[in-house]
Amino acid sequence: MPSNSPTNDLRGIINPGTLYVVATPIGNSDDITLRALNILREVDQIAAEDTRKTRRFLKQHHITGKLISYHDHNEAKRTPKLIANLHNGLSIALVCNAGTPTVSDPGYRLIEAALANDLKVIPIPGVSAATAALSISGLPTDSFVFMGFVHKKKAKRLQQLREIAGEPRTLIFYESPKRILILLEEISDTMGNRESVLAREMTKIHEEFIRGRLSEIREVLSKRPEIKGECTLLVAGFSGSSSPDWDTIQAEIRNALTSEGKRLSKVAKDIAQKFDLPKNKVYEEALKVRRQIQKPDTV
Repeated sequence: MPSNSPTNDLRGIINPGTLYVVATPIGNSDDITLRALNILREVDQIAAEDTRKTRRFLKQHHITGKLISYHDHNEAKRTPKLIANLHNGLSIALVCNAGTPTVSDPGYRLIEAALANDLKVIPIPGVSAATAALSISGLPTDSFVFMGFVHKKKAKRLQQLREIAGEPRTLIFYESPKRILILLEEISDTMGNRESVLAREMTKIHEEFIRGRLSEIREVLSKRPEIKGECTLLVAGFSGSSSPDWDTIQAEIRNALTSEGKRLSKVAKDIAQKFDLPKNKVYEEALKVRRQIQKPDTV
């Protein structure tokens, strides 16, 4: 039977035994709602991904609270204790280091346990890097797919990318600055050299938005001695537009290999970019063409 109990209290009074999922700023400390500040000021406990970061943020807003650490490495151990506190009538706010908890951040286990125990869970909405970047991307916003952080292992990551290559909706990825160049290259190889937007250091002093095709964004970043700041990458969905037939592409490959004398990898890269095709598919086709050139059919 579906739950249909009222969840919000417009008077702003903290409800005992309630878990509040509170969104916090992703950079600029002023990006916080008045309601969120009131909740953080009044709850009995604040479960924070990093208590040091949260304490500094609370201090900026003249809030003191009883903090308890809650992160990926201790959530299995801490969840039963927090559930017990909620059963005993304590109110708890769940926060992560930046943005909305459970969206590529810890918290899912706690919320799942709270709901399983018929405890009240209330969202206190605010900033999310995904929607902030999407809103200024210039890419379609009516429908999108949030991928978060893709798998760290290459084989599983490539499988994820192949599975969504035909997805028509805008794709949103989170990635660390250390791995963003690899991700840009792998998406281009798997899906084609699509229009994209990279949002970096959003709402901070060095906020930056780089727009262009995946290869162009990668070229800009690769020239830098270091890339800093968490990255949000938005990639245009599959357009479904008709590509030139493979006879045309094979002819281009054959001409490049014979007349221009280019290396196979360079040929595949150039033609993939020209026709907006995945490089790995063009490379496979180029291998076939080269074999035909080396061993022509006899009549």
